[in-house]
Amino acid sequence: MADHSGKVRASHLLVKHQDSRRPASWKDPNGDVIRATTKAAAIQKLLGFREQITSGKVSFAELAKTESDCSSARKGGDLGLFGRGQMQKPFEEATYALGINELSGVVDTDSGVHIILRTE
Repeated sequence: MADHSGKVRASHLLVKHQDSRRPASWKDPNGDVIRATTKAAAIQKLLGFREQITSGKVSFAELAKTESDCSSARKGGDLGLFGRGQMQKPFEEATYALGINELSGVVDTDSGVHIILRTE
């Protein structure tokens, strides 16, 4: 593995909800769907996506491209390399705790709820 001096690389799939700090996305520019989605509903949706990925029905990248509320969707959810202090704390802590190619459970941040796949 290349040494990126403490940096990690991860992809994520974000589902925003009515309590997200910016209730709009590339998929929902006016935020109509996001504002109508409760946090509990967003988590259930995310758990369904996680099940599809872990069961092998669809790849993480394929699902992120169509379902993620983050603009990283166009890159299959890839956020590139990042170090400590660059992401929201719960996201950072979850990513650093994962092994390479390990998929997280639900991670809650001010942006919404995520599943994270650590890639480096």
